[in-house]
Amino acid sequence: MTTHDAPMTAFHFDALTPDFMWYALESIGIRAESGLLALNSYENRVYQFVDEEKKRYVVKFYRPQRWTQEQILEEHQFTLALLEQDIPVAPPCLINGMTLHQYQGYYFALFASVGGRQFEVDNLDQVEWVGRFMGRIHQVGQAKPFIHRPTIGLEEYLYQPRQLLQQSSFIPSHLENSFFSDLDSLIGQLEQHWVNAPSQIRLHGDCHPGNILWRDGPMFVDLDDARNGPAIQDLWMLLSGDQAEQRLQLEVILEAYSEFATFDPQQLKLIEPLRGLRMVHYMAWLAKRWHDPAFPIAFPWFNDAKYWENQVLAFKEQIFALQQPALSLTPQW
Repeated sequence: MTTHDAPMTAFHFDALTPDFMWYALESIGIRAESGLLALNSYENRVYQFVDEEKKRYVVKFYRPQRWTQEQILEEHQFTLALLEQDIPVAPPCLINGMTLHQYQGYYFALFASVGGRQFEVDNLDQVEWVGRFMGRIHQVGQAKPFIHRPTIGLEEYLYQPRQLLQQSSFIPSHLENSFFSDLDSLIGQLEQHWVNAPSQIRLHGDCHPGNILWRDGPMFVDLDDARNGPAIQDLWMLLSGDQAEQRLQLEVILEAYSEFATFDPQQLKLIEPLRGLRMVHYMAWLAKRWHDPAFPIAFPWFNDAKYWENQVLAFKEQIFALQQPALSLTPQW
């Protein structure tokens, strides 16, 4: 495996030893009795533990230099606003009047540990429940925009990632010309689809099936990527299967969604553009975080020439998808 110059300043979580985390928790009056069990998280560091009163918690240590204090607090405030409307989310605990705490340079928050089964994307009853709650989430989200958190757009999702990838040394030299040629073609296509900026509301931001637990209904977790964007951003990642299956799922979601919020069918044209934005943003995110030791372990294929060859093919496929008619609903919509 080759080494690469860090495209941006990398931050290591080396200081997060068990002792450090224990003292951080003690600083807010929480004494961890069990060991801290690492949970699946790459952007931040998240651990489950039991305190001396046998209560089960999750503590999240935020990656420094990613979000400002104001941005994290906006996420917390949005989550609490959803909870006030009886929307099933995992809110940060209020301790000493605060949801966000700081210890020796790290921001961290405490959450009650919630369990659940995996959300079944092919279960239309569950899909309907999720659609109904997404309508309620967006009903709250459209009341006012985020002020400090970002808005989905071309700069963050295309232009900055392209520059970062150009400056890195990840793309094999024999692929550079075809990779950036096809990437620029994809960017050109995406710019055409983004000419009229869609209406923006506060979103979950990363509402893929892995961020929905199933208990007696859906439980929405991990609003770390909450931001302003079009409503369809929180819906399209719930779709799976072929086009007929996706159309059925979408109709079930939107019928339930429309009980609480109005959906503009014109936003269906943004599904493939948003998929393209996510594709480019994702590979740049991996490149940006590569010097975090957790990333080469979790994503070893990212440093393989075969991955980049597949990305050139993926660009071509996504350009083709953008040129096809958008996913549509049956006439009653």
